[in-house]
Amino acid sequence: MKAEEFFELQFEKFRLRVPKGYWYAGYDTWVKVEGEEGLVGVTDFFQTKLGDIAYVTPVEAVRLEQDDVLATIESVKAAVDITVPATGEVITFNKALDDHPELISEDPYGDGWLARLRLTDWEVDQEMLLSSDAYFRLMQDKVARELERA
Repeated sequence: MKAEEFFELQFEKFRLRVPKGYWYAGYDTWVKVEGEEGLVGVTDFFQTKLGDIAYVTPVEAVRLEQDDVLATIESVKAAVDITVPATGEVITFNKALDDHPELISEDPYGDGWLARLRLTDWEVDQEMLLSSDAYFRLMQDKVARELERA
């Protein structure tokens, strides 16, 4: 990813990136719209907070509404339900995560994606999501709160 394609924030030893052109939920998931489909995953900030990821368990659903549980991610720190940022029909889950859940930590916006959806209510869903610059500002606030706690 070229520097002009994302916002970036240094947080402790981590470099957190927020790609431009994606849409974000305030709870740290993203959707990259590709025509009538959307690629879905978790943000760099979210995977950093989780720590080493051990398992990803997708739901057994064909259709998901915005904010439904998409998958559960288990890390050394916690097991967390991941909610889907957009409504759609599940085309596929990322099968590579079955054997390599660490892809989420290594490349959350690339090889670590969670699911591909056929978007069915995008115009309505988009109104509830944040642009990349708005999410970046939210992430900065979250990082500042984390630093205050430390």
